[in-house]
Amino acid sequence: MALESHIRELTDKHSKLDALIQRETKSPSVDDTQLKAMKLQKLRLKQELEGLRNKLN
Repeated sequence: MALESHIRELTDKHSKLDALIQRETKSPSVDDTQLKAMKLQKLRLKQELEGLRNKLN
């Protein structure tokens, strides 16, 4: 189904973004503004995923 495929794509994006955030957090020259933007994007992805998963149920 298209919805399930979209959920997998978003889950993959969410995981990659999480890994990037983890790397950036450990970096001594972390850009707080960029880190905050990535965390916000990750949250939006999570919210979208939850909404889509609710539609499946």
